[in-house]
Order: sequence, then structure tokens, then C-alpha cells
Amino acid sequence: MPAKAPAKKKMTAEHKAALAEGRAQGRAIRDYLEALESHKPKRGRKRTPDSIKKRLARIESDLPDADAMKRLALVQERLDLDAELGAAEGGVDLSELEKGFVSHAKQYSARKGITYSAWREVGVPPATLKAAGIGRSAG
Repeated sequence: MPAKAPAKKKMTAEHKAALAEGRAQGRAIRDYLEALESHKPKRGRKRTPDSIKKRLARIESDLPDADAMKRLALVQERLDLDAELGAAEGGVDLSELEKGFVSHAKQYSARKGITYSAWREVGVPPATLKAAGIGRSAG
């Protein structure tokens, strides 16, 4: 005689709410960490929009006289600088992402077992962790 398939259980409203809260927490944490990563200071002299524009002008003046290989390198540099300039002028509002992080990080840390040290290692500033209620004693 074939075994009877178990009846499907329906999710409770509480379970659905918990899943939605977990997704919201994960999204806020991920967005903030990605923004931190993309705005991490780079080594060397910081480029300003003005210095990027000056370099772009220099590239445009060098292009007509460049040989094929140099022209290729200049075109690629121009594309890279255009993208960098767009990112610098567009910018991301880190303060809004930080607010989302602060409101969710403590619960997320408790649920996932993430320590203060782990947050610091991925670049979250101590002041942000303090605002989120995550202290050093937590890890």
C-alpha cells in the first residue's frame, strides 16, 4: 500500500512576518556593507573631479598623435575616468544606508552570531556599531 503524502502545512502570519523582517534586515546590512566597500579610501593621492577633468582633457589632446597601441590605452583610460567621474559626481547617500544598518544590525548580529570584531574587520566604523547598540563585549 503506498504511503500517504504528508499534508502541507500553511505558514503562520508570524512566520511570514519573521521571514519578511529577516529579508529587510539582510537587505539593509548588505546595502550598507556594499556602499562601505565601494567608498573605501584608496592608496595614493585622492583624485578630485577637477583632476579627473584635467586628465580627460590631456587624453583628448594626446589622442590624435598617438600610435594604435597608445590610442587604445588612452581610450580605455578615458572610459575608466568617465566612469570614475560619474561615480564621484553621483555619489551614494551613505547616511541613509547607515540609518538602515543601525536600525537592523543588533537584531541581525544576534540572529546570525556576528561579533563586534567581525563588523570591524569588514570596515564598519566603531561609532556606527555603537549607534546600533553593538559593543565590544559582544565579541
